[in-house]
Amino acid sequence: MELPLEPQAAWDTVMDWDRQSRWMLFTRVWATENDGRGVGGGVAARTSVGGLGFTDDMVITHWDPPRDCTVKHLGTIVRGTGTFEVRPAPGGSTFVWSEDVIPPLGRLGRLAWPLVRPGFELMMRISFKRLTKDLAR
Repeated sequence: MELPLEPQAAWDTVMDWDRQSRWMLFTRVWATENDGRGVGGGVAARTSVGGLGFTDDMVITHWDPPRDCTVKHLGTIVRGTGTFEVRPAPGGSTFVWSEDVIPPLGRLGRLAWPLVRPGFELMMRISFKRLTKDLAR
């Protein structure tokens, strides 16, 4: 995703965990340990629709501002790693968010992922559009 911000400003925006709550669809995000900064820092995200939801607790395992941050998902619903990268680009920065997660429910989760993935990707596209609108404020 292209952001009209220089790398440091882009980093400060996407690594503002509380601010992610404004643009991440169905999700409230907050810092836990060490204010969500540096290796060992903590982050939590509560994703819910109606009365159904789960909290994803994470620990930061790699921290290299303003370039990248990797978190390890500690929960039973979401396990694996997520990486946030900010790269310089003409006119600002490129923000890349990648996830390497293990689907829950073992074999059933792996079989269901191809059916769930389009909805997850749509949710992320909508969230990124919301980020763009949030930057325009």
